[in-house]
Amino acid sequence: MKNLVTGGAGFLGTHLVTELLARGEPVRVLERPGAVVDHLPLDKIELVFSDIRDSATVQRATTGCNSVYHLAADPNLWRRDRQEFDAVNHLGTINVMEAAVQSGAQRILHTSTESILSSADFEGGSVEHLKLKEEDMIGPYCLSKLRAEQAVHRMIEKGIPIVIVTPTLPVGPGDRNQTPPTRMAVAFCRGELPAYLDCRFNLIDARDVAQGMVRAMERGRPGIRYLLGGANHRLHEWLQILGRAAGRKAPRWKVPFGLALTVGWLSELWADYVTGRMPMATLTGVRLARRCMHFDPAPSLAELGLKPRSIQESARDAVTWYREQGWIPPGSPPGASATEQ
Repeated sequence: MKNLVTGGAGFLGTHLVTELLARGEPVRVLERPGAVVDHLPLDKIELVFSDIRDSATVQRATTGCNSVYHLAADPNLWRRDRQEFDAVNHLGTINVMEAAVQSGAQRILHTSTESILSSADFEGGSVEHLKLKEEDMIGPYCLSKLRAEQAVHRMIEKGIPIVIVTPTLPVGPGDRNQTPPTRMAVAFCRGELPAYLDCRFNLIDARDVAQGMVRAMERGRPGIRYLLGGANHRLHEWLQILGRAAGRKAPRWKVPFGLALTVGWLSELWADYVTGRMPMATLTGVRLARRCMHFDPAPSLAELGLKPRSIQESARDAVTWYREQGWIPPGSPPGASATEQ
C-alpha cells in the first residue's frame, strides 16, 4: 500500500519520509522539477518530479497510491509575483486532492498552517473546529493557505476522507531550504540578529510533526483540524534557548512594531523593484508577529497519542545540524557565554 508524499524533500517532508520508511512502508515522493533531493534515501523511495500546478502529471503521481500526504506548498511570506501563492498553495492543493480521489486513494492528508490562525480568534473555543474568514487573513500567503483549506473542507462535506493537520512553527534539524523560522535562527546563531521583534508563537520539532502526520492518517477524523503543536514561547525566550545551545547571548534591544513595519515595507519595495530576492523583512511576517500565536494543542495531541519532545532538545539538535552544514561557526563564538542569558 504505497504512500505518496508531496513536497517530500522539504523540511517536514524529509522527516515524514524517514518516519514512513522506519515503519517499513513504501514511499513515493513528488517534488518540483529542480528541487534538491540528494539528501533523500533515493535507493529506498520512488521519486517523481512534478509541479503540483500541472494536474496531468500530478494525476500520474497519485496512481497506485493508497495514502496521499500533501505537504507541497510555497512556505515563504514574499514572492515578487504574489499570484504564485494562490497558484501553488490553493489551486495546487485542489489538483492533488482531486488526483488522489480519482486514483482511488483511501486516505488523504492535507497540511495547513498556523499562520491562518490567531489564538485571540477562538479564546475559550476550540481550534479543531474553528471557522475562519478570508478578511481575517494577513497577506497573500495566508490567504492562499486558507483557500486551500476551504477547498478541502468542501470535499470533506462530499464524503471524501481527508484529514487536516495544522503544524505550529516547526523547528529542529533538517531544514535545508531555510524556511523563515530557520533563517532567523541561523542569523541569530551567526550573530547577525542584533534586535528582535516581540511576538508569541507555539513551537514543535519537525520530527514530531512527521510522527503526528502519520498518526493523523491512521486515527484522524475528517472535518477536524488537528493542531500539531508543542510549547508556547515569546521570541526572546526562544532565542535564549537557542543561545544556550549555540553559546550566543540573546539580543537585548526590542524593535518597536511601527519601526518593524516600516522596515518590512521598505524591504519589500526594494525586493519588488530592485533585487528580486527575498527581503530582509516581510510585511506579512511583521503583521503576523503582532498576533498572539499561543495555542493549546492538548486535545489534538491526546486524540493522536502524540507527545512532542522538549523544545530544548530541538534547539540543541538544530544547532548541531547547522554546524554540520557549515552555516554557523563551530563551538561557542568568542566572548559569548551560554550561561549569560
